Amino acid sequence: MSEDFYIKYIVPHKGIIIKLCRAYTDNEFDFEDYFQEVCLQIWKSKNNFKSQSKWSTWVYRITLNVCMTMLKKQKKHTEINKMIQNDISTESEAFSNEELQMLYAAIRKLPEIDKAIIVLYLEDKSYKEIAEVSGMNISTIGARINRIKVKLKTIIYGK
Repeated sequence: MSEDFYIKYIVPHKGIIIKLCRAYTDNEFDFEDYFQEVCLQIWKSKNNFKSQSKWSTWVYRITLNVCMTMLKKQKKHTEINKMIQNDISTESEAFSNEELQMLYAAIRKLPEIDKAIIVLYLEDKSYKEIAEVSGMNISTIGARINRIKVKLKTIIYGK
């Protein structure tokens, strides 16, 4: 991957890539793997982009697909991952805020599609953009977001 490609096509969307990868990981080691895999897949499939949607929507879809694929693979190796998690002692910036830790821990407990929807919502994406990325009908996004918020409050506060 060239530095120009990275700067032009990855860096402007780095925030959402980080947030989605963060929603699907619970340690720095896995987060870095997910992030690198997303960047690699964006670069590998750049010629498949047909401009039928915005580049950002395409990046969201690739990120979501990579995260879900890697999560499935990871579940097969839970024993190894637990050992690795116990050995990790340093934390990056993305893992230092306790309130964010609680939020992301709660998000990780949501069903896969709900994770994607709430991260996009937290990224201030419009309902239309969320619908495009998730493949859902725009008319159901608002209700879905409200239900997700209730679930998160229940997970975090136990109410």
